Amino acid sequence: MSDGENAPEVVVGIDLGTTNSLLALASGGQPALVTDADGAPVAFPSAVSYAGDSVLVGRAALERAPLAPEATILSVKRLMGQSLAELSPAVQRHFSVNLVEGGSEGRSHVEIEIEGKRRTPQEVSAQILAELKRRAEAGLGHPVTKAVVTVPAYFDDAQRQATRDAGKMAGLEVLRIINEPTAASLAYGLGGKEAEGVIAVYDLGGGTFDLSLLRVQAGTFRVLATAGDTHLGGDDVDGILVESALAALAAQGLSSEAVESPRLRAQLRAAAEAAKIELSASEQATLRVKDPTHGVNLELVLTRAELEKAIESLVARTLELCQGAMTSAGLTPDQIDEVVLVGGSTRVPYVRQRVGEFFGREPHTELDPDKVVALGASIQAEILSGKNAADLLLLDVTPLSLGLETFGGGVNKLIMANSGIPTQASVEFTTPQDNVTAISLHVLQGERELVETCRSLAHFKLKIPPMPAGMPKVKVTFLIDADGILRVMASEERSGAETEIEVTPVHGLTDEEVDEIMEESFQHAIADVNLHQLIDLRNESATVIRAASKALTMAGDGLTAAQREPIEAGITALEALCKGDVNAEIKASLEALNDACEPLAELVLDRAVNAALGGKALTELEDAVEHAIQSTVDKGGR
Repeated sequence: MSDGENAPEVVVGIDLGTTNSLLALASGGQPALVTDADGAPVAFPSAVSYAGDSVLVGRAALERAPLAPEATILSVKRLMGQSLAELSPAVQRHFSVNLVEGGSEGRSHVEIEIEGKRRTPQEVSAQILAELKRRAEAGLGHPVTKAVVTVPAYFDDAQRQATRDAGKMAGLEVLRIINEPTAASLAYGLGGKEAEGVIAVYDLGGGTFDLSLLRVQAGTFRVLATAGDTHLGGDDVDGILVESALAALAAQGLSSEAVESPRLRAQLRAAAEAAKIELSASEQATLRVKDPTHGVNLELVLTRAELEKAIESLVARTLELCQGAMTSAGLTPDQIDEVVLVGGSTRVPYVRQRVGEFFGREPHTELDPDKVVALGASIQAEILSGKNAADLLLLDVTPLSLGLETFGGGVNKLIMANSGIPTQASVEFTTPQDNVTAISLHVLQGERELVETCRSLAHFKLKIPPMPAGMPKVKVTFLIDADGILRVMASEERSGAETEIEVTPVHGLTDEEVDEIMEESFQHAIADVNLHQLIDLRNESATVIRAASKALTMAGDGLTAAQREPIEAGITALEALCKGDVNAEIKASLEALNDACEPLAELVLDRAVNAALGGKALTELEDAVEHAIQSTVDKGGR
């Protein structure tokens, strides 16, 4: 039954972690890690090592890291959806492999260069996912093609999309990207239909820290607030111990060349992690490293008290972030009903102690903190497979961006691709012409910048009374509910006019169509952005030209020839350039016209104020206001 039509379709839960990755499967609401052909859990270090055409994944890659650090990638999750410029120097130093900037102009992303070949973080993550898939299939005896994959709650759209792409490269259909804190809460059974309250999920993993406050009510999870740091975790604890070891070696006379050796640093990091783990169970541990190449034979005795002192500032930083999330949500610790610990670094007794003290309650530690996210993901996976009828709100994401047509054929995106739903977004604008009585609204879906290259979803109109250009205040709101239904609401504030339309389905595209749209957006990204910018510049130029011409008619007689000439010349020049397509020239001409119009704007304002105040000039008004203020101050002083 390993293949064929009768093979049972299962949806697995995957925790693609910074330090370790795991795969679980739930049956009847009971989650467990899947075992491979040898009966071992499908869980291993998130490590990949390249040796020519060979690829090592998991424990074998981790063991090779000290011997070939320049060809072994650890903590690749830290690189997902990031550009090289977004990585701090500390994070870059964490990697022994060569990190380089990749991608084309406007779409830069970090790449990993090994033996002259470049790979994206998605490709490396796909190797991990493919190995999870292979081992699970060997244990289950049939194909695994669908999965729920977890990510930190604060992962942005780029990072979530990168995770989804990695799954696709590994041959997995990622049905859902869910937040790790939600998965952890599910694993503890805190999301049942009768459950109600606020859950704090403190997740200190290998490379990231994440604090999420969730309100659960009638099976619905809502994120109240999140706080986190993508570069704070157990790796940093290891780094503190490595620096202690290097200080001890420097005291022994170790050369600076040896200190910078990637191989020695990799050995020290592995030894530091082992010592840290030992200190979670014992009061004392020895960090041991032997490297005959550099004459290193280190045996550094560490105590738990020393470790706690060394990581005190790190833990304090996590609690600062906890407080920030609490303040943002308007909550106090006594309003938290449950505290859940996630991530291997929460095994450190000092971390558990400080978290308990902060929230004033004993945190949940019954489940293995390394497994809890994968177990929760498998529960969500079982629900999606239709084999678990639990009353839980299944949050989804919108696969493509949604927006409105702008004047000139551009697209203003309100909701970006892969945004979690339910969600909503609004935009406000006015009319560029006088006496408009109806505003046409065109709803679009896609990643390109122009109407002609996006998918049309709906057309409708908002009728308004005629008003001068710039007077109407139009607000358009996009609202996607939990079922994926899009409602678009439009209103005009001054008149009270409003209308709305329901668009369904939002997800009316096949995976192939989504892939094709994404691919086209990548191929044409730079050209699209430039053309959209050209449309915006032409629109803005038309508005400025119209306003400048009108102001010249109203108040141009008050200008000197030296003031009037550059305005008229600027209008002529800008009109001519707008017929072309050189963005930089249009932008420069627009800025020059704006500068030239400053005296005219002051004159128009002065005349308007003068008329409103019965003949007093603007300078006289300023003097009067200043005199009144000074009189008030003088009276207060007496």
